[in-house]
Amino acid sequence: MLEQILCIDDDPITLMLCKKVISKSSFSHEVITAQNGEEALHHFNTLKYTNDKNKRKPELIFLDLNMPIMGGWEFLDHFTSSDYNEFNSAPVIVLSSTIDPDDLAKAKKYPIIIDFLSKPITLPMLEYLKKKIEQ
Repeated sequence: MLEQILCIDDDPITLMLCKKVISKSSFSHEVITAQNGEEALHHFNTLKYTNDKNKRKPELIFLDLNMPIMGGWEFLDHFTSSDYNEFNSAPVIVLSSTIDPDDLAKAKKYPIIIDFLSKPITLPMLEYLKKKIEQ
């Protein structure tokens, strides 16, 4: 079981569903959320400049692509930069409502992305991811 997962999505219903499904599946002890990429980067900046050694960093990130303020691609461009080296070993699962072939091709350019799945998150999806992460 993972200690902490970060779900980044602008839809509050999707975030609530993520939390419920993940807690039912015993996939992670804690689910934290951000409503856009900027909010997620702010979370990592807070971790970076906090002396609290008990602060946990997410072990997995579920990322939506289309969000206001800062979308998924822009988040990834910042997150994969050297500014976030201490955090960007966390694998990313793109969780999108659209499976655009251009997005799938673009995702392959980011080694941090380990899968591209269609919303909504489901229990079978988490079982599949458990096996994938354990490999």
